[in-house]
Amino acid sequence: MNTQSQRPGPRSGGATHRSAAYTRLLPWQVRERRFSPVGFGRRGLNPDDVYAFLDRVAVDMAAVYAALAESRRETARIKAGLRRWQTDQARARNERGEGR
Repeated sequence: MNTQSQRPGPRSGGATHRSAAYTRLLPWQVRERRFSPVGFGRRGLNPDDVYAFLDRVAVDMAAVYAALAESRRETARIKAGLRRWQTDQARARNERGEGR
């Protein structure tokens, strides 16, 4: 780390990869997380611990946002399909003269 206020760059070339053994971070784990203090003679928390945890939170947040985007796409697809079906049903009813 260059200065105290500057965060070191990504260690793996910028891409974050999970192993098969990775478990998602749960809300209670975030709330209860405690960081070890830095060595004798310094104040604060160990920056490496904090940055590692923040990276993990960021990975899980990205997964949540990706799932949310996929859910919204699926919802839009289903709504469009329902609208087409409703239009087809109304058209068929009108052709049979049932709409009056």
